[in-house]
Amino acid sequence: MFKKFFPNLKKDLSIDLGTSSTLIYVKDKGIVVNEPSVVAINTRTDEIVAIGDEAKKMVGKTPKHIEAVKPLHEGIISDFEVTEKMLKYFMEKLLSDKLNILSSKPRVIIGIPLDVTEVERKAVEDAALGAGAREVFLVEEPMAAAIGSRMPVQESTGNLIVDLGGGTTQIAVISLAGVVTSKSIRVAGDSMNKNIIQYVRENFNLLIGDISAENIKIKIGSVFPQEKPIEFPVSGRDLITGLPKEIIVTDAEIRDAIIRPVKNIVANIKAVIESTPPELVSDIYKRGIVLSGGGALLRGIGDIVRQETKIPVTIIDDPLTTVVRGAGIILEDIDNLEDVLIPS
Repeated sequence: MFKKFFPNLKKDLSIDLGTSSTLIYVKDKGIVVNEPSVVAINTRTDEIVAIGDEAKKMVGKTPKHIEAVKPLHEGIISDFEVTEKMLKYFMEKLLSDKLNILSSKPRVIIGIPLDVTEVERKAVEDAALGAGAREVFLVEEPMAAAIGSRMPVQESTGNLIVDLGGGTTQIAVISLAGVVTSKSIRVAGDSMNKNIIQYVRENFNLLIGDISAENIKIKIGSVFPQEKPIEFPVSGRDLITGLPKEIIVTDAEIRDAIIRPVKNIVANIKAVIESTPPELVSDIYKRGIVLSGGGALLRGIGDIVRQETKIPVTIIDDPLTTVVRGAGIILEDIDNLEDVLIPS
């Protein structure tokens, strides 16, 4: 049925509309946009000041009349108008003469989280249409991630994918082009950042922002002790004096800060396995668990999942782009993969 909708896909797009980043894939071009899902708004005039990389640089540094916001929260659109403007900005960049990638309104495939409501699904479709899409088709993000990981999703074989994003962690067992059992939890990268902020505040009386917390997590975050202890300088505002202050945090301290959300994620992976039909569990044991998303880059995350489940674990290459690459593969081979799209 989708052949009539996709007669010529050379200029069509796949989009990973994530809490932390927005990625856009163009057929035959690859990933052409990979920018933060951040928008800076002038609250006096209600005008957009910056979007993407430029807006992220402003987080925590703006005057009162400018707000740098994330229009998606925990994988869901929280500000429809801003999301539409952000998508329109990215798509207009592709329509520009400079890039000369798009020549007309594109058809779009967008990855969406598991368990979204009809209202939330409609919001994604409307935002893309408002941004300039001609038609919009949806695919569940774990399905796109599994395809991006080159898992045989259409076979009668159990495939377990864990997509560790910014706002959500999505765990899905896939077989015969469908999700057999799954969990979507609002515990992911952003949760770890919040725990780091709270830990630094409670133990050092130092207030730091989201960007600093994310940087700490990337630089020294780990699940298990490292061969050599790692230290990292952190600057913020002293809560006692109100003045600037710099401290040194260690990897052991950051482990203490993030271990609770990590254990929560592992517990939910085990819960999904426990609710999976035995024949598929047997397949998963042989094939292993695949981790994707930015959270898969956390040092030791694969080791703790392997240790707790007793199942081999693979971290996909370039896990940050797995969903958009999977949606791109659907674009490239829509005739054979149309059954993975969510029926309209």
